[in-house]
Amino acid sequence: MLRVTAPAGAARRRLDPGRIGAHVVLIASSLAILLPLLWIVRTSIVSRRVAYHIPPEWGAPIQLDSWEAVLVDKGFLTFFANSLGIGLVSTALALLVGVPAAYSIARWRTGGSLVRVGVLATQILPAITLVIPIFIIARDLGLLDSQGLLAVMYLSFNLPFVVWILIGFFRGLPVEIEEAGLVDGASRLTVLTRIVVPIARPGLIAAGIFSFVLAWNEFLFAFILTGLESRTLPVALVGLITQQGTQIGPMAAATVLMSAPVIALTFLVKRYLVTGLTFGSVK
Repeated sequence: MLRVTAPAGAARRRLDPGRIGAHVVLIASSLAILLPLLWIVRTSIVSRRVAYHIPPEWGAPIQLDSWEAVLVDKGFLTFFANSLGIGLVSTALALLVGVPAAYSIARWRTGGSLVRVGVLATQILPAITLVIPIFIIARDLGLLDSQGLLAVMYLSFNLPFVVWILIGFFRGLPVEIEEAGLVDGASRLTVLTRIVVPIARPGLIAAGIFSFVLAWNEFLFAFILTGLESRTLPVALVGLITQQGTQIGPMAAATVLMSAPVIALTFLVKRYLVTGLTFGSVK
């Protein structure tokens, strides 16, 4: 009978201490990230009374009164819509302005190295130092409690990061493709919109997701500049911390509501996200 034996090094590779150690570290790191999230999800689907119990009741039945309190009683769907609208508008504006700016800097070095450094140097100043002057200007202009003002503010914060990401991506694109389009009679604008932008889609998606997440999670300016009409999810989430204590169950449900869109978006476009952030890093 023919017997097939494994190579002598196969067993050693399977029991390699380095690989085992790497897997242990990766598993521990993953659990450190996932377990708190799973705990929040579990807390959001038990009764509001059980959510306070220490030690926890592992066999507690599923109840959705925390979700009812968040979605119905406290109107978090409105805050969700506010955050979504502001994030999408600011991201669209950042890409609309950032694409031609980054393309110009990448292809013609517009402004020289001073502009490239200055793009990120605008973020050196701590955001909290801008709160008071921006609040005074918004108050004098009657723009407080306005979603449009918040979208413009997020645009000013996120645009430098979008431009910086896209500069590196456009530099990695082959110039020959653009030159071929110019030879065929296309204008520079046509080359940008019909050739460069479709090729640069992974980079645009990566920059757009980065901009959207920054706007979605921003708290300080949303807390200062918004009111009942334009309140966003982070501000509403903090409102669950009251003088009577933290509402554990509703806060867990609101946290899941706030985290779910970003997690789902990341999984949907993760292929483009990885490509967009790593493109051009290796020549």
